[in-house]
Amino acid sequence: MAGTAAVSRGRPRRVTMREHMAIDVSPGPIRPIRLISDYFPHFYPFAEHTLRTPEPQPAVTPTPQPQPDPEPEGDSDDSTALGTLEFTLLFDADNSALHCTAHRAKGLKPPASGSVDTYVKANLLPGASKASQLRTRTVRGTRGPVWEETLTYHGFTCQDAGRKTLRLCVCEDPRLRRRRRAPPLGELRVPLRKLVPNRARSFDVCLEKRKLTKRPKSLDTARGMSLYEEEEVEAAGEERGRILLSLCYSSRRGGLLVGVLRCAHLAPMDANGYSDPFVRLFLHPNVGKRSKYKTSVRKKTLNPEFNEEFFYAGPREELAQKTLLVSVWDYDLGTADDFIGGVQLSSQAGGERQWHWCECLGRSDHRLELWHPLDGASLQLSD
Repeated sequence: MAGTAAVSRGRPRRVTMREHMAIDVSPGPIRPIRLISDYFPHFYPFAEHTLRTPEPQPAVTPTPQPQPDPEPEGDSDDSTALGTLEFTLLFDADNSALHCTAHRAKGLKPPASGSVDTYVKANLLPGASKASQLRTRTVRGTRGPVWEETLTYHGFTCQDAGRKTLRLCVCEDPRLRRRRRAPPLGELRVPLRKLVPNRARSFDVCLEKRKLTKRPKSLDTARGMSLYEEEEVEAAGEERGRILLSLCYSSRRGGLLVGVLRCAHLAPMDANGYSDPFVRLFLHPNVGKRSKYKTSVRKKTLNPEFNEEFFYAGPREELAQKTLLVSVWDYDLGTADDFIGGVQLSSQAGGERQWHWCECLGRSDHRLELWHPLDGASLQLSD
């Protein structure tokens, strides 16, 4: 009765050592722990390939998983999916020109806007892209546009072929002019040192994603260069452009004929990314009233064509001691004109500038045309 009363009051019953040893606590043979995949075959379909064979379990039918739809052809991120561009390059060394003929594109990836209205834009690098930018017409409504249009770079020399690269971009032409310009659908680059002069070469190249390049600080010195960010600019040093001059000593008129034919790839000086260029001529030292000339102004262009001719009277021996200063300026209404670049031709100049001057004065009635790069050395003498 006492023991029963103790248990009823909640006191734990004490077990003697003899009674504890008499309890059968053996769990039987030890079995290995089963794999978790045996319980969840749906989430671990590879469990059937394990070395340990699980014990038979009730069959569980896995729930079929939805399969993603296959991507349409041309919509992946591979560079080949952006399409290809067929074009032909010809370096006309005799006329100092580079001809790029854009034929067609194939398999273009549609832009986010859904429209497929495309054109080809070309740039010579290194250099300010605005200064060397050329483009074809727009072909609308097709992923396989055909342009068959030739873009020509004048003033392209053998030195340019050895160090420059041609970048071609296939760009979307938005129907709404107010819309901000979209990034190119794809681009490619061709090192021009691969070209053989006067021999055309055809290409069929896959388009790649656009490569962004940091703007060099040296190009921000020109006014307006830092105001447009959509165009890519690569390191160009202090390139200012080049000018095509024609020299001829006329024995009949007894003087020097100087022709200002055209300029190419001028540095942009205005906020719109262009310039309003004109050319000044000055024969130093002064040989008379007509020692200074000026061409007409060409509006909003970086590749102006002048085709104007000027005359300096005097015998060849006297002219040989002079210096012809040619400078290119950007016209600004109401403010001082901006100096773009210049070149000096004389018997004391070096390289092709000296050869051009001496060659034309050494031969009468022989017209000689030559491209000259512009620099900043002529500014002081031309003022």
